[in-house]
Amino acid sequence: MSLAVLAELELFHSRPIAPTRRLALGRQNLPTDPAPGPGSVLLGGIAAGYGPRLDGDVEDDEIELLMAQVEAGMRIVQPRLRHRLQVDRVGLLRSDLRLVAEASGPTFQFSTQGSALVCLLGAIYAAGRLGTAARHDAFAALRKGLRWRGPLDDRLVAHLTGRVEGAGWVLSSLDPIAWSLDVLGFAPTDGRPTKSQVRSRFRECLRLAHPDHGGAEAAAAQRIAELAEARRILLGA
Repeated sequence: MSLAVLAELELFHSRPIAPTRRLALGRQNLPTDPAPGPGSVLLGGIAAGYGPRLDGDVEDDEIELLMAQVEAGMRIVQPRLRHRLQVDRVGLLRSDLRLVAEASGPTFQFSTQGSALVCLLGAIYAAGRLGTAARHDAFAALRKGLRWRGPLDDRLVAHLTGRVEGAGWVLSSLDPIAWSLDVLGFAPTDGRPTKSQVRSRFRECLRLAHPDHGGAEAAAAQRIAELAEARRILLGA
């Protein structure tokens, strides 16, 4: 069972075989703080999941041109890439694309009746509705997603965010303080630790995480990055 929805994009669209293909944006829950945010991770994940599945009728340069124009805030004459972006949702199918927090980490959940192209177009147009700074982060994630070849897992999250701690960092957006306390091993019943206690616990956890002191070498870098992020959040709060 998922713990919480980190980001969500709802799309309404015609059937893939319909002669007139229409697309409308529905609910958009795309948090971008702290940057690039779970919203950008979701959009990048959509690009990674559906970009490789585009049919041969769509050229890469057509997608890149559309992204550049939407990112720049230009007016997009419709239809574009065989789809008309509209407001009316009557008679359209619904698809839901989510990034959720599972016990094992962030997970992409795509429930869609649309084509790969309609999902990618929805992500591009949704990114274009973000504020200027967030929009650039979102389009950077979209481009990284389109280059990705591999499973939609924590490695993709790290690739999209450019952060070693990847999955754990995205989960911190739910409640940064609670996440940080958990990473450093403070129990909810302990109350809020002092800055001195945070520093002391950080040093202790850092020592245990290091490969020279028994920490698993493969996971050491991610663990150390998470500890550093948790320390930063608690000392800055």
